[in-house]
Amino acid sequence: MSAVQFTVDADGIATLVLDMPGRSMNVLNDELTTPFGEAISKIEGDAAIKGVIITSGKKEFLAGADIEKVYAMTDPKEAFEMAEAYKAFLRRLEKCGRPVVAALNGTALGGGLELALACHYRVAIDDAKAKFGLPEVKLGLLPGGGGTQRLPRLIGMQAALQPMLEGKEFKPSEAKLAGFINELAKDKDELLAKAKAWVLANPKAVQPWDDKKFKFPGGDSKSPAMVQLLAIAPSMAHAKTQENYPAADNILSCVYEGGVVDFETGCRIESRYFAELVVSQVSKNMIGTLWFQLNAINKGKSRPEGFPRSSVKKLGVLGAGMMGAGIAYVSAKVGIEVVLLDTSQEAADKGKAYSTTLLDKQVKKGRMTAGARDEFLARITPTTDFAKIEGCDLVIEAVFEDRSIKAEVTKKTEAVLAASATFASNTSTLPITGLATASTRPKNFIGLHFFSPVDKMPLVEIILGAETSPETLAKGFDYVQQIKKTPIVVNDSRGFYTSRVFATYIMEGASLLLEGQHPRSIEMAGLKAGMPVGPLALHDEVSLSLSHHILEQTRKDYAAEGKAMPEHPANALIEKMVKTLDRPGKKAGKGFYDYPQNGEKHLWKGLAEQFPLSPNQLEQSALIDRLMYVQANEAAKCFEENVVMTVADTNIGSIFGWGFAPHQGGALQFINAVGVAKFVARSEELAAKYGARFQPAALLKKMAAEGRRFE
Repeated sequence: MSAVQFTVDADGIATLVLDMPGRSMNVLNDELTTPFGEAISKIEGDAAIKGVIITSGKKEFLAGADIEKVYAMTDPKEAFEMAEAYKAFLRRLEKCGRPVVAALNGTALGGGLELALACHYRVAIDDAKAKFGLPEVKLGLLPGGGGTQRLPRLIGMQAALQPMLEGKEFKPSEAKLAGFINELAKDKDELLAKAKAWVLANPKAVQPWDDKKFKFPGGDSKSPAMVQLLAIAPSMAHAKTQENYPAADNILSCVYEGGVVDFETGCRIESRYFAELVVSQVSKNMIGTLWFQLNAINKGKSRPEGFPRSSVKKLGVLGAGMMGAGIAYVSAKVGIEVVLLDTSQEAADKGKAYSTTLLDKQVKKGRMTAGARDEFLARITPTTDFAKIEGCDLVIEAVFEDRSIKAEVTKKTEAVLAASATFASNTSTLPITGLATASTRPKNFIGLHFFSPVDKMPLVEIILGAETSPETLAKGFDYVQQIKKTPIVVNDSRGFYTSRVFATYIMEGASLLLEGQHPRSIEMAGLKAGMPVGPLALHDEVSLSLSHHILEQTRKDYAAEGKAMPEHPANALIEKMVKTLDRPGKKAGKGFYDYPQNGEKHLWKGLAEQFPLSPNQLEQSALIDRLMYVQANEAAKCFEENVVMTVADTNIGSIFGWGFAPHQGGALQFINAVGVAKFVARSEELAAKYGARFQPAALLKKMAAEGRRFE
């Protein structure tokens, strides 16, 4: 069976239905493009054909390129020829002498949208689940099928640059407003009817850029308005990417250079920039982790087999603070009934008000009706009454990080909770096995570690206690996916995975400050490394007082076990900042930074006095190595100790959990890209100079000796 079904109706309208056998989604590869090319030849050779409609037999239109093929490429010539071949194919389509309409019955991303842009008209079903865009930059690539040339010529350079640089995905109504979808339809019948009507009404359709009188909407690269835009756009992009993402530069270059040459030359320029990116280490890092590994996680790689899919209908949230309020919001958003419980009605109401604030903003922007907002809020019940927890499928405890408080709410909850229900703790550091001792059913006890702010952060870390059952893990996994988050699964330990490794970044920043490195240099090194925020600013965000609390709690735990706690060199700095200097972090308006009410935050001037500068200031590359190697090495230790069980969970957890440089593909992929042997050698150099925290994991030494890498 052909991947392209070709029919011609009585009016001479050819319909091409893309429907690849044995696949749930159409992708661009030889299996599709070969019969598509044959169909174009039929159109070109048959004068009776008056127009063309292209649609899909799948739920979605066309996902885009075959990522496996792109990922495997190491020869830029091969990548260039692939891009040129696809563009030649699309060029034949748009110059076949007949009107061509893309009837978009679902999502069209990347190469799928580029196919639609090569049609003369685009009609889409107005389905909120459908997405349209050119998101290649998210995988370290650029649109290689003419997207950087067609979209600016269709909607203007400025309008085209932002979605390509950000990889934005549009809903149908947004795409129509942006100007690259022409018309919307309510269903497939209306979609095809509108497509046919346009074909019949426009027998001599040509692309705007093939008209001799064509001008770029808003001006080309030589026009005064665009000259100004293109003069500042690279510096704005560099400020955002710190030059870690070559795709952004290449997209800007394609658009600028395409704006001073003809369409055909612009397409060839695009192919060259595309080929450079395909073989780059950045694209290999990002595709490997943010495509293959992320898809494996989302398909349930870490979910136990043998248990039917479950869903939560009623959720209890204990603690209506920032975390609890966020958990209530994301749960109610997907239709779950939520009981939000706190010690006072005022606190519970305040937790619900968090959702009200977020929803009011959506109503104000026209993204939600007042009725939909009220319906949403009706699903959240703020209370102080534990009896209302009855009937919950899942209860998530999000109270203060104190064992006795957590134990108390566990017992009160289990008194009214069904035997089959799951109890979860949102703790970020306290071992789940220890917390589960307060439970009468530890098999049903699990950790669900959310990240703040919950409504924005994409990850949930699922933590297994010593007695957590596989069924409980399956239920926890299903709930995380139900609220549209990405789950990673880790075993129980102090700090688990994300908190444990995240701490190395902010503590290394503190160590550098204690050693007399300039605070601005420390912050810039973090940004240049690809982290979203410098380590000192990030420490302020999570609060120095929390670090101090965890430090004191950990010392107590070690003492209770009769052990001496290993001291980090930055512990003294944390204690000085919190206890002596009373600078606990951003929430208090003072930490490493000052936070004036009516101004920009800035580094506290007193840092120079409290932590005098050393005459031996390190090179930026050395600062970056310390900040990155300490994180990657700790991640490798977590993998070695089976705290985190898969390479995918380790990499995705690092990027989504605390923002480990996405262009590096995650903490373990960073080691792969450096080379395991080189990473070990550099780690040993750092350990000799700065301490045992840099000593490479035993697993890494073994892998280096055997010539292995993380797979």
